[in-house]
Amino acid sequence: MAGRLSFSNITALAPMVRVGTLPMRLLALDYGADVVYCEELIDIKMALCQRQVNDVLQTVDFVAPDDRVMFRTCEREKDRVVFQMGTADPERALTVAQLVEKDVAAIDVNMGCPKEYSTKGGMGAALLSDPDKIEAILRTLVAGVSKPVTCKIRILPSLEETLSLVRRIEKTGVAAIAVHGRFKEERPRHPVHCDYIQAVAQAVSIPVIANGGSLDLVKSNGDIQEFRKAAGASSVMLARAAMWNPSVFSGQGLLPVERVMEEYLKYAIRYDNNPFNTKYCLCQMLRDKVESPLGKQVQSAQTNAEISEAYGLQDFYRQTQEQLQARRDAVQSGSRPDRPVLDGDVVTMPVRFERREYPPQITPKMFLLEWSRKEKLEQPLYETVQRCQDRAFQSTVTVAERKYRSTLWEKSKKFAEQAAAIVCLRVLGIPEGRIGEEDSGLVCKRKREAKLNGAADEEGSKKRHVAEDQQELIS
Repeated sequence: MAGRLSFSNITALAPMVRVGTLPMRLLALDYGADVVYCEELIDIKMALCQRQVNDVLQTVDFVAPDDRVMFRTCEREKDRVVFQMGTADPERALTVAQLVEKDVAAIDVNMGCPKEYSTKGGMGAALLSDPDKIEAILRTLVAGVSKPVTCKIRILPSLEETLSLVRRIEKTGVAAIAVHGRFKEERPRHPVHCDYIQAVAQAVSIPVIANGGSLDLVKSNGDIQEFRKAAGASSVMLARAAMWNPSVFSGQGLLPVERVMEEYLKYAIRYDNNPFNTKYCLCQMLRDKVESPLGKQVQSAQTNAEISEAYGLQDFYRQTQEQLQARRDAVQSGSRPDRPVLDGDVVTMPVRFERREYPPQITPKMFLLEWSRKEKLEQPLYETVQRCQDRAFQSTVTVAERKYRSTLWEKSKKFAEQAAAIVCLRVLGIPEGRIGEEDSGLVCKRKREAKLNGAADEEGSKKRHVAEDQQELIS
């Protein structure tokens, strides 16, 4: 079909945990990869994510309830990136695939990872022993999404079992099969079984992507074609060879790894990559030089700014941060992301309670309570619910017969109530007690009395005030 990603005669960046994040994917594309796979992302975690357009980074982010970015992508890779998930449940797999499908080129299911974090949930290589579930997952995805669906497997103990499985997989309607030419119990030190991959390629009519040749067969770009021929496959997928030096995709030959690391780091800075992920990928490229002075400096760094110093990219880091801040300012001045929205009979805003933004013993709930007393209104009423998937909380506060709620879920009931109070205060234009706000007079009655009674009575008043605040935080 026109516009759909083709898996014939391609060279791809393989899915690699902690490696296949956005900076590495973009770098692989720069050097000549045709297709790039993201790292395996678990369906249970992805199903909780919200899709958010990041106007500052110019990315699309899938953000978990705890604000971690689980998957970040951008327009540059939209037609070339394959989203790989770990799943053991057809319906959950479909939920995730439909969440991301308009931002990726294809959906892949991991059926080859032998690591415990994947197999213990019945995912990855554990699926190889349950062909009925494999078939159910793939048929559900093929029928439920508009993008091509693929899967990545390992070979089974016998060639007959392997061929039987891939024939069943082909009948589900998938666009391609990636085959890691090792058995489930084998590791990278074991030689790849090209004869198995070749037999698979001959047994099915869809493209077969050969994987597993980094140790024995692929040392440079020129070796890719030799691996393709040895495996008899339509396409090749590279993991460790690309992790060590992604310029392996370049037909111009391998570039010095020092230059490659600098280009990688520029993408990591540009797209605000997690610094610990940045460090991990750089250390993989350093390989046996990880204990060199440069390697030790990278390992000791805690931020992308500190990593940039190790590579002499301080000016690039500073300029990039200035550009991002300018874009951030433009976004904030040109829109009102915190504008209230009516959801049924509840006024909502995306607000999170940050304890550090308020003085000790001062909270938005206290300000709302004091304001309600001043206006002779009934005490604010909080109704809090807990989400079962991640045990996060969301609260709705009723004041003067109107309801207010933050759209963001909090880690505790107390924080959820504070967030709801902030929404109410901001909508009503009432101070909330943040550090730096002008004194509004909306302080606890006993605190006002302490100011009037003078220093002699102040200490006792403060003790009562603290006790009242603590009671209010518990309620």
